[in-house]
Amino acid sequence: MQAGGQTGSQARTQGISFALNARAIPPGAIDDLDGVYQRTALYYSRKIAQFGPQPSGVDWRCEPTQQLRFVQLLKLCDSVGDFSLNDVGCGYGALLGYLARRRRLHRVDYLGIDIAPAMIEAARGAWPRHKKRFVAAASSPRTADYSVASGVFNVRLDVDLAVWERFVERTLRQMRETSSLGFAFNLMTPVPPTVDSPAELYRPAPDQWIAFCERELGAKVQTLTGYGLHEQTLLVRY
Repeated sequence: MQAGGQTGSQARTQGISFALNARAIPPGAIDDLDGVYQRTALYYSRKIAQFGPQPSGVDWRCEPTQQLRFVQLLKLCDSVGDFSLNDVGCGYGALLGYLARRRRLHRVDYLGIDIAPAMIEAARGAWPRHKKRFVAAASSPRTADYSVASGVFNVRLDVDLAVWERFVERTLRQMRETSSLGFAFNLMTPVPPTVDSPAELYRPAPDQWIAFCERELGAKVQTLTGYGLHEQTLLVRY
C-alpha cells in the first residue's frame, strides 16, 4: 500500500490479506479481527503520511516519552548480552534508532514488524542499510528470544470493546508463541471518573492482562509503574 492509505489498495504481505479501503467498513461496524487489522493499518498509514517518520507519525506525543517507554520495555532484556528481538508494531523503526544510539545494535538481532505496509516503507526509507530488518505482517514470521510491543493496544478507534480485547488476546498469544524467553508490552491505565478520556483509547483494569498472561500463557509477570506516564509496562517471562 502507498503511504497515505489510498483507497482500494491491497496489502498481501507476510500474512496481511485485507483491503485497506477507507470506506470498506462503516464506523462502529467492526465486529471481526480482519476489520480491526484493516482499520488499524489505515489509521497509522494516514498518520505516517501526515507527519512522516517522527513520534507524531505513530501517534506519540514526543520523543522523550517515546524513549521513556523503550527504557521500560527493554528492562526485559537489558541485562542480557547478545539476543534476538521482535519489535511488534515497529512503526518507522524508532526502537532501532534507540538501540543504535545506545551502541547496542551490533548485539541485537532486531526485526521490526508492522501491520501497516506504509509504516514498513517509512522504516526502510529511514534505515536504508537495514531494510531486511523490517517486514509488513500481522505477527512475527520468526521466533526470537524476546518481543516488545509499544503502544499497539492503546488506540482502539471505533472498534467494539469485546472485539478489541480479542485482538489484544490474539496478539499476546502470538507474542508468546514467537518469543522463546519473554515479551513486554505497555497499556494505558484507567483515569478517575472526573477526568475526560477519549472514547477511542483503551484503558483496561490494571490486573486484567496480568491475570491473562499468568493463567493462559503460563508466564510470570513483572509490572512497572511510576515512571511519569498514565500507563503500566508488563514484563512477561517464562
